[in-house]
Amino acid sequence: MQFAWTILYVDDVPQMLDFYHRAFGFEIRYLHDDKNWGELDTGATRLAFCSRKLLAQSGIAAGRSDYRHPTFELAFTTDDVAAALNQALEAGAHTVSGIETAAWGQTLCYVADPEHNLVEICTPLN
Repeated sequence: MQFAWTILYVDDVPQMLDFYHRAFGFEIRYLHDDKNWGELDTGATRLAFCSRKLLAQSGIAAGRSDYRHPTFELAFTTDDVAAALNQALEAGAHTVSGIETAAWGQTLCYVADPEHNLVEICTPLN
């Protein structure tokens, strides 16, 4: 078995693809013609977006994310957290917490994407 992708349920798939491309540099791998499904090339796994509208067609209602009360987070590693944070903010992210050094030595910060998903920007763990 292999972990293939994470799917975020969102209102605006093209907007989210564009945001994650501009904020974190991920290339857009696929956007379906109906604009209800899209994927980013993030390496071995993919980050995908499905519209809440499309999910509802299968009888499942997706909840909404709230970075103040998260049920998950996405974490992206970089050697330059400050530069990555600035790029994310320029792309439209909202600051959740500033850059800090954790007790275990990792540098990190948190932002929220346009649909309020929590995103951690951090240095790799050694």
